[in-house]
Amino acid sequence: MTILTLEPGQTGLPQLEMVYWQEASVRLDPSCRQGVEKAASRIKAAAAGDVPVYGVNTGFGKLASLKIDAADTATLQRNLILSHCCGVGDAMPRRIVRLMMSLKLLSFGRGASGVRWKLVELMQAMLEKGVTPVVPAQGSVGASGDLAPLSHMTAVVIGEGEADYQGDILPGSEALKRAGLSPIELGPKEGLAFINGTQFSTAYALAGLFEVWRAASNALLISALSTDAIMGSTAPLQPEIHMLRGHRGQIDAANTMRSILAQSEIRESHRDDDIRVQDPYCIRCQPQVTGAAMDVLRQAAQTLLIEANAATDNPLVLTEAGLIVSGGNFHAEPVGFAADMIALALSEIGAISQRRIALMVDPALSFDLPAFLTPAPGLNSGLMIAEVTTAALMSENKHLANPCVTDSTPTSANQEDHVSMAGHGARRLSRMVENLNHILGVELLCAARGVEFRAPLQTSPQLQKTIARLRQDVSSLQEDRYMAPDLKAAKELVASGILLETLSAELPELM
Repeated sequence: MTILTLEPGQTGLPQLEMVYWQEASVRLDPSCRQGVEKAASRIKAAAAGDVPVYGVNTGFGKLASLKIDAADTATLQRNLILSHCCGVGDAMPRRIVRLMMSLKLLSFGRGASGVRWKLVELMQAMLEKGVTPVVPAQGSVGASGDLAPLSHMTAVVIGEGEADYQGDILPGSEALKRAGLSPIELGPKEGLAFINGTQFSTAYALAGLFEVWRAASNALLISALSTDAIMGSTAPLQPEIHMLRGHRGQIDAANTMRSILAQSEIRESHRDDDIRVQDPYCIRCQPQVTGAAMDVLRQAAQTLLIEANAATDNPLVLTEAGLIVSGGNFHAEPVGFAADMIALALSEIGAISQRRIALMVDPALSFDLPAFLTPAPGLNSGLMIAEVTTAALMSENKHLANPCVTDSTPTSANQEDHVSMAGHGARRLSRMVENLNHILGVELLCAARGVEFRAPLQTSPQLQKTIARLRQDVSSLQEDRYMAPDLKAAKELVASGILLETLSAELPELM
């Protein structure tokens, strides 16, 4: 098992990607321990005093004006967690829960939460030994923190709730016991530190970001194949065009596609005397569209990287100033905006892909390819309904791409009167990227079949490898057959990243 040492405030996206893709375990850099313990000491002193400090010796939310006796502080924190375990719906995927736990550790490591170091050690051990809380995915409005899902995560820390351990769903206490771990009773403010934060929303948004970036990389590869399938021009990929505009994503997309298409016999065959003056936008404007989407993803990545390294609970312990201050870092508005940006970029990558599919199956537009990419149209329908499926998925993603962050509603007796809706704004990305990967998978099937119809002319060496890899899992469509397995296999090649392994061209980097 890979164990990463993360430095709070300095952790990068490559490390977070390892947590997500490889389910790497994490440990905080030991240098942050002193700051964590200083903040915990400050909370301990406040709990023993008479001055009301929110979340330490008071109630929560609308009940913040109620003073709690020092003897009841442990009960207060336990009750907080149990009462807030109100999540519903399907359980979060394991890898996103682990990413959420890692983000919570990074937040604690900033030394402003007031938790004891032994809670950090328990969370690290849970990751290392594979104790994964079962967390219902619905119930957060993205302020004041992702309360319900983070409570389900924290419930296992105190021996409650449920956890996945070695494939078995167990009571939290039993899962810890089997892993050789023990629950910890929460002290003053510690329950609040666990659940007042944006780690649920941020984990889902990061997962969406990583998945969509992989999809965007696949889109560059597959769209290059589509360009050859319809005998499109590579003139719009000329580097000077994109340098004159200056957008990084557009420049990167054109460079990558130009490299992938190098040495294509198909391209050379129609470089001169082509009766067509220009290709449709879905071919000609690929760098401008996919490249713009990549730039939007990069902007979202910057926001999410800051948030991943942030202290987002409330109140925060300002040890240098000797203060415990209530603020609003739990409000997930930045994450909500980032999730909406990712959704928009994702939707557009799928929209232009779907138009390329429609182009290839239409004999009026595909430059002499057979109707629906079947050798015997009429008797066979070929990829006719595969295209229809992508139209349905594209439309669904357009609907899902509508902003979530604008849909605030008051909660908690109007104490929390503006919320971010970042939770489901980020969570919907998982459904959207599944749709996108299906769309790209169908484009892959169409483009590969289109290129095969251009024989004896050959596509580029790199794209020949791509087709060869596809044909390991999906044979060339000669006559109608049960199509669902073909679509599933093509989608898996896209989603897994396997298809990208056929490339020698350098792919654009996220940051």
